[in-house]
Amino acid sequence: METLLHSLADTLKAKGWMLATAESCTGGWIAKLCTDLAGSSAWFERGFVTYSNDAKQDMLGVKAETLAQHGAVSEAVTAEMAAGVLQHSRAQVAVSVSGIAGPGGGTATKPVGTVCFGWVVQGGEVRTATRHFQGDREAVRAQAVQYALSGVLQALR
Repeated sequence: METLLHSLADTLKAKGWMLATAESCTGGWIAKLCTDLAGSSAWFERGFVTYSNDAKQDMLGVKAETLAQHGAVSEAVTAEMAAGVLQHSRAQVAVSVSGIAGPGGGTATKPVGTVCFGWVVQGGEVRTATRHFQGDREAVRAQAVQYALSGVLQALR
């Protein structure tokens, strides 16, 4: 994870860009890891922890209709979250995460371990993905954080 973070930091600094995050199930873990690196203020702009649907709407502009139609754990919602991050920050790249870390909350169509992601670079289209991670709550969240950060690095390349 440390190598990934250093690569991300170096890439953002080389571009003169800032990253901002919108996190639900990861609860700010991505932002915490980014700010663990000394000098991260040069490339990390801000993080939104939007755990509730109201927070997603109030802070990021996620539409109530999108939440009602697709649910909070959906690519449609993480796409709106990612776009909202860029609208409500000074960052040029954003990542969003929403998922079901467990142990409860899963359904037949969205079992525990389902996590949706969104990435966007200023001026570009939002890219989304859904992954199903195994393990307990901590393991699901850790895997989601790593996948989210890897996706940021991929979006920058």
